[in-house]
Amino acid sequence: MKRAALVIAALGIPVSLFALQQFHDQPKPFREYPGWEYEDFPLPPDFAERAEWTLARLMYPPIAFGRWGRRDWRQGESNWTTDYPRSDRHLIQILRRLTRISARSVEQPVNLDDGSDVYNWPFLYGVEVGHWELTDSQASKLREYLLRGGFFMCDDFHGTMEWEIFAASMRRVFPDRPIVEIENRDAIFHTVFDLDDRYQVPGAQFLRSRRTYEQDGFEARWRGVYDDKGRLMVAICHNMDLGDSWEWADDPRYPEKYAALGLRIGVNYVMYALTH
Repeated sequence: MKRAALVIAALGIPVSLFALQQFHDQPKPFREYPGWEYEDFPLPPDFAERAEWTLARLMYPPIAFGRWGRRDWRQGESNWTTDYPRSDRHLIQILRRLTRISARSVEQPVNLDDGSDVYNWPFLYGVEVGHWELTDSQASKLREYLLRGGFFMCDDFHGTMEWEIFAASMRRVFPDRPIVEIENRDAIFHTVFDLDDRYQVPGAQFLRSRRTYEQDGFEARWRGVYDDKGRLMVAICHNMDLGDSWEWADDPRYPEKYAALGLRIGVNYVMYALTH
């Protein structure tokens, strides 16, 4: 099995992608949705060019409370569109500059209800998961995706209440697998950058409040879910807002120390997903 994986890697095919794509439907074409902050974000000139890797953004139904619960999440302008697409494209630019990953210049919104499409995208990123509410079928699809070799990174949720909402759906994804702390020696913190000395990365609200935390999320927590072989399948970034650090990385008002760490974490997580 290790020999086969080395051959696949030598041919330029990410191992996790090879494991996922087993005669599934063709990938959905690139598509855009209106976001909360951006409705007509300019496309990069090479957006239609093919590449070997794409950043997939998870679409999900929000928990049904307040005015947000009444929107059709499948049409955009929902919690999953926070920072979208600006943060995604900034991270992609960094990956192109700092690694040899052949990354598509635009992201791909992925709906778990779209047949087998999720299996075409080995790296899945979700934001504001303290507001999600996966259906049983979506939870089952996400579990199968992860056990086949997919990787899910989630970010931008804060405090006790949002953690409980997030954990409720994760228990439907993996009722038999615990969420644990990721130790500093884990490879995910050492794939490209050594990230032993991490700190809380705040969202853009820091520019107004000067606080790195939101709600009662005083301490940044790096947690995860592992498979039976010790591979990290789910990387949970709680009490931090890496998406904002990507989104505002080109704005001089946002402190460089937070943008730098947020982007390094993103690079490490993507590289880990492609090599483990």
